[in-house]
Amino acid sequence: MVRPSWEEYFMEIAELVAKRSTCLRRQVGAVLVKEKNVLATGYNGTPAGITHCDKVGCIRQEQNIPSGQRHELCRGLHAEQNAIIQAAKHGTNIGGSILYCTHQPCSICTKMIINAGITKIIYRDGYPDELSQQMLVESGIEVVPFEQIKPVSDETKS
Repeated sequence: MVRPSWEEYFMEIAELVAKRSTCLRRQVGAVLVKEKNVLATGYNGTPAGITHCDKVGCIRQEQNIPSGQRHELCRGLHAEQNAIIQAAKHGTNIGGSILYCTHQPCSICTKMIINAGITKIIYRDGYPDELSQQMLVESGIEVVPFEQIKPVSDETKS
């Protein structure tokens, strides 16, 4: 039997979580993991109880705001933010955890990731935010594009 590596497993979970997104521009999923255990998940979308963008439209699309700019002009929260909020809401310590995310974090999410004590980010798709990349380098958080991870079967490991 061929099993996915831990990295493949958690990234596939992030990709599944992204399918819950209600964003019209980009579906993003995030999973916080510590010691091979899922601590919290998040996807991008509006706060609980707020009408989803697929019903009222996208401010960013209407105003032609490019990706990576003017993050405050959006009804939604990012997947990374929602994962961190879910952990806090349920009293889960995410210090020392790994973030698996379908997309590289923006600068706002990066600031939250740094202060939350997340130590590593594995992402699938890039995101055009130079400030985020600069802060991640300065913070010392390990950032690994998923494509650079060599798939290794975990058949003999639990």
